[in-house]
Amino acid sequence: MKFLLDMPVSPSLLRVLRIYGHEGVHASQIGKSRAADEELLELARQEDRTIITADLDFPRLLALSFAAGPGIILFRGGNYSDEEMRDLLERVFKEVPPENLKNSICVVDRQRIRLTNLPIDRS
Repeated sequence: MKFLLDMPVSPSLLRVLRIYGHEGVHASQIGKSRAADEELLELARQEDRTIITADLDFPRLLALSFAAGPGIILFRGGNYSDEEMRDLLERVFKEVPPENLKNSICVVDRQRIRLTNLPIDRS
């Protein structure tokens, strides 16, 4: 699986991705450190990447657009150290099948992991 790491998350998460057999790129590595969220969403769609972020705007944008992707892993619940983020991401990979991450919003905090399938049904 391929991932795009947003600026609020540490590039050290790339190591976790490699351990689990995934490929990733941090926004800063590709000249997108100041890119708008919409631009990163479009890039992730084009490159079939799941976004890893701590930015609440991404789920909101997906909900408002009724988009079926890209998938998002969202760290919630406070400021995390790099080590805490790595541990949480490992927990996601141990508990959530990768195919479920491609078309869902996966919200991760210290207590739990929640998945919401995309597109978000607002009925």
